[in-house]
Amino acid sequence: MTSYKIALLDGDGIGPEIMAEAVKILDLVAERNSVNFDLQHAPFGASAYFSHGHSFPEETKALCDEADAIIKGPIGLSHEESKKIPVDMQPERGALLPLRRRYDTFANFRPVYLPQGIAHFSPLKPEIIGEGIDFMIIRELVGGLYFGEKETGVNEQGKRFVNEALEYDEDQIERIARVAFETAQKRKKVLHSIHKSNVLKSSVLWNEVMEEVGKDFPDVEIKYILVDAAATYLCLNPGQFDVMVMENMFGDILSDQGGGILGSLGLMPSACVGPDKAYYEPSHGSAPDIAGQNIANPYSMIGSVAMMLEMSFGMEQESRNVWHAMQSVFAQGYTTPDLSSPDSEAKIISTDGFGDLVASELSKL
Repeated sequence: MTSYKIALLDGDGIGPEIMAEAVKILDLVAERNSVNFDLQHAPFGASAYFSHGHSFPEETKALCDEADAIIKGPIGLSHEESKKIPVDMQPERGALLPLRRRYDTFANFRPVYLPQGIAHFSPLKPEIIGEGIDFMIIRELVGGLYFGEKETGVNEQGKRFVNEALEYDEDQIERIARVAFETAQKRKKVLHSIHKSNVLKSSVLWNEVMEEVGKDFPDVEIKYILVDAAATYLCLNPGQFDVMVMENMFGDILSDQGGGILGSLGLMPSACVGPDKAYYEPSHGSAPDIAGQNIANPYSMIGSVAMMLEMSFGMEQESRNVWHAMQSVFAQGYTTPDLSSPDSEAKIISTDGFGDLVASELSKL
């Protein structure tokens, strides 16, 4: 029997609740496919700081080093609670960025998928949604402004200042470009490169490398679009996009806008892939205001499991089955309170109730 070791980083807020539903689906997948998933929980994020004195403890690093894949829950606390943690140990700086650095997870995949069955969640007009929306945002995840040198201080005039560097070299750009072109080859063979070359020299280099790499993929049409124009078209004509590739900060912003198109970041899972290891996570935050109430939708977490099945373990059909099972639950009119609008006629169920229904639908496939 094939066996995989999976590190489960429950995270903060609603993280443990939605992770429990991911485990429920993994247990069923293992049973259906004669596969063994060795699931190991480990502390990570703000809760880890309070329990272990570090937001990315050594024992968690050791477990992640040994794992075949990592599933990470959302991290972070309210603004007031976060102030109780030293700045450099707050979850994003002390855990998330070090996780990315440790495994060089340079390629972030965020599917923006809105089939007709969940089109009612979107704030976009039906005529804009059309038959549905389906595109992939690929974000470079370990370079750019977030990882460049940072300096703060007081200048000669006595004024506080900050200096942060946006850094990329051609190798960093080339490898994310190849991932994007390869992904486009498997889809509609259209790739939008998002840039700001009219202002940023980093984008000039980005486009130069994209064009060079594109010569190895003559069957893929590459289109260059300014990031501000892309943000506009995501609202006005999202159907024109299939694969979008961009640098780190642009990807952070536009992928969250993708969640807005769907109606919630709770409908957007993601994969963060490196040369040797990947971690999978919901794109949304830890929602501490609703933690412990059993009302958060686990769609993004279960969707992240589906992405892991395909991308880390080659279980493509079972990945499609998980996606289909989740869509079936929505198609039957069910949703959780966090995704429901006041005038909705949806049948409201709990976090674990949604997970149970997904498992039930999956068991039929």
